[in-house]
Amino acid sequence: MRLGAVALASASLLALAPGGPPPLADLPARLADTGGGTQLITAEAPRADATSGRLTWWDLRDGRWARAGSAPARFGARGLVEGRARTQGTNTTPTGLYGLPYAFGTRAAPVGTSMPYRPVGQDSWWCQDNASRSYNRWTEPRPGDCRAEESEHLIAYEKQYAYALVIGFNYDRPVRGRGAGIFLHVNGSGPTAGCVSVPADAMRRILAWADPSRNPHIAIGTANGATAVTRY
Repeated sequence: MRLGAVALASASLLALAPGGPPPLADLPARLADTGGGTQLITAEAPRADATSGRLTWWDLRDGRWARAGSAPARFGARGLVEGRARTQGTNTTPTGLYGLPYAFGTRAAPVGTSMPYRPVGQDSWWCQDNASRSYNRWTEPRPGDCRAEESEHLIAYEKQYAYALVIGFNYDRPVRGRGAGIFLHVNGSGPTAGCVSVPADAMRRILAWADPSRNPHIAIGTANGATAVTRY
């Protein structure tokens, strides 16, 4: 998503399961909802106004969550905000629990990738025009009702979108004005415009790890919140 200039709202965090394990338990075991699959990515910031934190990916095996990998993460330039309260163009990363519909990239899929993977071409766009029928969707080519100045030409972000996963925020039933084009992608030069980013090597490892048959999700939140996550 492109950078804009709007005030930051406060964010909610990943909720602890009622009566769940003590705080020393690994993070996935403390969440009220992990999406029902056996793979989970957690993206955790220390507080709502932070622009960096930690991303960890986990496997559920024999009833226990095991850490599969971890990397430093970057968030929106204006921090994090609860997904249902987010406004497009605010440079905030939406907190909540989201599916991961598919992957894409300007480079070939890393070896071992089993997620559906779309190669980025010269005509690949992500429509962010609120007036378009293609709002918050990949379009190829860009349709006439989707203004270029309101959308993202994916090939223009060759480094950041070398490898990426679509985060299912506002995706299944898009709400106009809430936001479009929220991805997990490779780091740029600083904080994101609302996405989550990690080093390129971490993205390659995540794509080789993620298995669509195991229904992976991503949970985004802060270390000290207590309200329930948004789920899409």
